[in-house]
Amino acid sequence: MLVLGIETSCDETSAAVLRDGEVRSNLIASQLIHVKYGGVVPELASRAHMRLIVPIVAEALERAQVQNRDLDGIAATYGPGLIGSILVGLNFAKAYAYGLGIPFIGVNHMEAHLLSNFLSAPGRSLEYPFVCLTVSGGHTQLVHVRKPFEYEMLGQTRDDAAGEAFDKVAKMLGIGFPGGPKIDQLAREGNPQFVNFPRSYLDEGSFDFSFSGLKTAVLYWLKEQGLYGNRSKSPPSQQLLADICASFQAAVIDVLVDKTMSAAEKLDVKDVCIAGGVSANSELRRRMRQEGERRGLRIHYPRM
Repeated sequence: MLVLGIETSCDETSAAVLRDGEVRSNLIASQLIHVKYGGVVPELASRAHMRLIVPIVAEALERAQVQNRDLDGIAATYGPGLIGSILVGLNFAKAYAYGLGIPFIGVNHMEAHLLSNFLSAPGRSLEYPFVCLTVSGGHTQLVHVRKPFEYEMLGQTRDDAAGEAFDKVAKMLGIGFPGGPKIDQLAREGNPQFVNFPRSYLDEGSFDFSFSGLKTAVLYWLKEQGLYGNRSKSPPSQQLLADICASFQAAVIDVLVDKTMSAAEKLDVKDVCIAGGVSANSELRRRMRQEGERRGLRIHYPRM
């Protein structure tokens, strides 16, 4: 089966072609216009999707060396996400499928994250049931995936998502947007014990997350050090930035890893997945692998 997938839930216009579960092409157009604002501006995002959707889909088909008449179906994100952005990809996909006379299916953004590791897992190395941590700019969820299309929400963020916390802290530090990759890169040269930022575990046994307090703690610490909102101070050195980033990142990852491992132990599963934009974080992957090896678990994450 040959399927065209379309994703426009936030600020990236993406199209992919899959044949029998094998990715034949995967095109992503990032929108640099949001960098100067330190976050995604919804109206600008939807306008950019309108300009990009046609050429991105055309190039995805060309790279996969297929014609649109060869397609057996089209799938597109229907939510959650920025409504204006979603409407561009969703309506384009519906019209395209209608014009070709082929089936269309809407896909839940978070469900796609849950199942994305099947595209990377060699053979049958990923098996049901498993626990999946989905971490992105808008979501942080811990889900028990019992079998195909049967899920149990174990916990989710009560306020800020992990990815949002990364972006907001990066904005406080003046290191640009998106913040996740920049903090990850700087943290590699930093000391994670430089500042003991708080870890929020909430109620005992809870699988919910909370990162708003951590974000506020970073803000207060920066103000106390004269590193925020005080232009008379000289900017922090590269090493100081690295140490702050490493300390903040460690506080986020400690909670993500600890709660994921606790869920895997409670449910007695052997497979653990991470997915979503923050799953690209190198320290999160390293810590997950380390804890997985120690506990005899198989850890999965999508290819970069």
